[in-house]
Amino acid sequence: MDRAVYGEIVTFENGAKGMVESVEPGRLGIMLFDGAETVGVGTMVTRSGKRAGIPVGDGFLGRVIDPLGEPIDGKGPIEAVGYNPIEKQAPGILERQSVDTPLHTGILAIDSMFPIGRGQRELIIGDRQTGKTSIATDAILNQKDTGVLCIYVAIGQKASSIARVAEDLKKHGAMGYTTIVAATASDSAPLQYIAPYAGTALAEYFMAQGKSVLIVYLLLRRSPGREAYPGDVFYLHSRLLERSCRMSDALGGGSITALPIVETQAGDVSAYIPTNVISITDGQIFLESALFNAGNRPAVNVGLSVSRVGGAAQTKAMKKANANLRIELAQY
Repeated sequence: MDRAVYGEIVTFENGAKGMVESVEPGRLGIMLFDGAETVGVGTMVTRSGKRAGIPVGDGFLGRVIDPLGEPIDGKGPIEAVGYNPIEKQAPGILERQSVDTPLHTGILAIDSMFPIGRGQRELIIGDRQTGKTSIATDAILNQKDTGVLCIYVAIGQKASSIARVAEDLKKHGAMGYTTIVAATASDSAPLQYIAPYAGTALAEYFMAQGKSVLIVYLLLRRSPGREAYPGDVFYLHSRLLERSCRMSDALGGGSITALPIVETQAGDVSAYIPTNVISITDGQIFLESALFNAGNRPAVNVGLSVSRVGGAAQTKAMKKANANLRIELAQY
């Protein structure tokens, strides 16, 4: 075990699996995916030599899976064509190209004022029950017939809530191009922890084929250890979000557009985690409780919301038409 590396899968003699989460002199920190109650002092543990990852393939479209790639929708096994590690180095600057192709959410207030481009990371932020998930699911529904594939990562939600989202997507014909990665409230904390990374690993498979992908996830609410590399919350989020980009034409021109969701407490966007994530992303859509309660849908605060690369994401024909509309909506 003295040669184990960060992110490696280890196996205990009782069949339980875990992932190396911290490497310190003389000891390893391992998060257990299962069997925590049967692992104790003296339990034999061996290295697998394999990094944590997820099976990938086109067969995952239209399915509901757990963060380890196992189907949980009762529709039988999924044929995988490869295996992607959940932790991967983000593409370098020379491997990327500028964001200039719009990804329409179908919501006029957002597409006109804060347009999102393919390869962008646009944060959806606000208190609970302000319509954050609705914006994300509307964006998924609007990708029908656009060629954009979607991945919805549900973290710590009730299984019934995830089933309802899946049913809504199916009813509107969106499940055909969507994969749901679900780590329910009853799953272990490590499974919930790796869920957004697993979703991104699956998105990277499609991006490598030159396809555009939209991924939505709730970001982790982990206690911030500011000096605890690689566990501090800034590095935790940045190494995930940096993997969303638009690849150069030489590498296929695929893209991953991320819509991460962060929940605030009493509208406090200046708290430690919200400010961290705002600094990592390319803009934010701030939803306000007062606007939501007043009946505004979506409850977007136009003063605090911004898209830092959105101007380039509008086509030339749209720019002129949207100029006046943007001013009118801002005044409204």
